[in-house]
Amino acid sequence: MKLEPIDPDTAFELYIAEKETSVADATLAAHRSRLGFLLDWCEERNIENLNNLTGRKLQEFRLWRRNVGDLTKVSEKTQMDTLRVFIKWLESIDAVEQDLHKKVRSPDVTPEENSRDVMLEADDAEAILTYLKRYEHASLRHVTVTLLWHTMLRMGSVRALDIEDYDPEEQSLTLRHQPETDTPLKNKRQGERIIAVSNEVCLVLDDWIREKRPDVTDDYGREPLLSTNHGRVGKATIRTYCYQITRPCKYGQECPHGRDESDCEAAELNSSSKCPSSVSPHPFRRGAITHFLQSDVPETAVSDRANVTKDIIDQHYDQRSQKEKMEQRRRYLDKV
Repeated sequence: MKLEPIDPDTAFELYIAEKETSVADATLAAHRSRLGFLLDWCEERNIENLNNLTGRKLQEFRLWRRNVGDLTKVSEKTQMDTLRVFIKWLESIDAVEQDLHKKVRSPDVTPEENSRDVMLEADDAEAILTYLKRYEHASLRHVTVTLLWHTMLRMGSVRALDIEDYDPEEQSLTLRHQPETDTPLKNKRQGERIIAVSNEVCLVLDDWIREKRPDVTDDYGREPLLSTNHGRVGKATIRTYCYQITRPCKYGQECPHGRDESDCEAAELNSSSKCPSSVSPHPFRRGAITHFLQSDVPETAVSDRANVTKDIIDQHYDQRSQKEKMEQRRRYLDKV
């Protein structure tokens, strides 16, 4: 195969032009941002023809990106996974050697690091919700994912909601600790509260209740908001929904791991958790908390809504880099 010379900026613009018709705006913006670092690196290294990229050069970029970005392992993995998709696309236009994308290395993340750092990125959440709105509107999976992301609630809290806990006029949800009927809240009575929900969330809930929710009660005679034909939705079902819908290929993205969906083990029924990109419910909560903090929502408001102390947010949830925090403080201080 003969490679066709192409400079980094031209390749980038062609790639973005193709993606504009196939991914959500937030995903496109994320790709622009992440690949912008590659353009900077190529300029620093005087790389004017991407034909010259090699596995060694890609590893040099990885180390450079890690050093200039104050990245967590998870953020570094996200960066490199996007790069892998871009390199695979370059192969399709004869810009780099075939299978070069397989040489893009990502950091290994231990289970302990996973539990501390893994989160659903905001652009991925938006792409997932866009997909669900278009193809599975007001389905149980759509409602479940919408609540997990927009409310920052724990899985057990989402499962605990009853029909009567939703007030469409006040646009609110009431959280109640009811251990005697199998729906405890983690913080017990201290976890009880009323939270506001947006028009977007209400539209999904209204359509679910009116058109698709099975009219059933649970084993205690309560009417669960999230119900199946057999009663209240189970935690295993919520967990399965999260693993299923966070596979990139499920919501219209290219596989960042170079897999073919036709023979990928994660594409098999109930095997979605085997996808390296799929996540359980808790990363929805961590990602949502970080997203609201990045959006300049006061930490006190996030703490009250998510029912978690500010110290715990700092220790376990807030994935902003020190530089991000500094820039947010600057925006406030510059107004003084």
